[in-house]
Amino acid sequence: MGFFDKIKNIMKSNKQEDIIAYDHGLSKTRKHFFDKLNFLNTKYKQLTDEYFEELEDLLVMADIGVNTVMTFMDKLRERVKKENITDTSMLAEIIIDELFIIYVDEEVISSKINYNTDGPTVILVVGVNGVGKTTTIAKLANQMINEGKKVLLIAGDTFRAGAVEQIIEWGSRIGAYVVSGSEQADPSSVIYDGLKVALDEKYDCVLIDTAGRLQNKVNLMNELSKINKVIGNLIPNAPHETLLVIDATTGQNGISQAKAFKEITNVTGIILTKLDGTAKGGIVLAIKETVKIPVKYIGLGEKLDDLRPFDIEKYIYGLFKGMID
Repeated sequence: MGFFDKIKNIMKSNKQEDIIAYDHGLSKTRKHFFDKLNFLNTKYKQLTDEYFEELEDLLVMADIGVNTVMTFMDKLRERVKKENITDTSMLAEIIIDELFIIYVDEEVISSKINYNTDGPTVILVVGVNGVGKTTTIAKLANQMINEGKKVLLIAGDTFRAGAVEQIIEWGSRIGAYVVSGSEQADPSSVIYDGLKVALDEKYDCVLIDTAGRLQNKVNLMNELSKINKVIGNLIPNAPHETLLVIDATTGQNGISQAKAFKEITNVTGIILTKLDGTAKGGIVLAIKETVKIPVKYIGLGEKLDDLRPFDIEKYIYGLFKGMID
């Protein structure tokens, strides 16, 4: 069974509210991409070089990324030739299959958090200023609290004006205790104090906010190195996750951020925010292909429950709903 058929069966059995979230959250990208693909398939009834060139341009415009698109187009042409396909109406299933294969090729992608079985799970959250990092931490913490976990927040971004107050306010709203210091305090000392509280009071999860001054990578690398050392000294094998927050609306700049953070710290997963606010949601595929880091969560709206664990099948369903239904 190809992915096209598999996803149709999966969608019938999944929770309806989850499907609706992906459907609504990816509507801008779907309209931008799917409408143009439909037009392309109407314009060309037969597969020609001109059709493939326009399809290639369309995929690049969806922010899938030039290298990813080149790989995809090579595989698509090869499969079309092998299966002797000449009609554009027969191409939809193959396009969906091959995009899915690009994402899952060579490794099993999991959106699940690597929870610690012996003590608190420590999650370090990194990202440049302005991507919605602190709000995303609150959404993730709220999700964990709703699952019955005891969650602690640590205000490790002591440099950005108002960052400490922002996370304290979020903690109050969602019912999570926040350990903080003053602005300009040493982040490592605040994190040390927070982890001591987590150990003493037996918290299940600790989410740590950090500064996002990527413009000075040397200082940020030194700071994150010091933070990781403090965390590891108190809790062996921690942090258990280092999640990078990227704003999907920044497009290829988000890819550049992922590359830069991968150079300076061990990023284990990506949280892609504001995916509902862009018509170029193909960035999910570009991130996986370019930096080889799984997307673990996506932001599909402004509400607290609009942060969703990433699911490649629901994502592709959201992109190609009109072809799959």
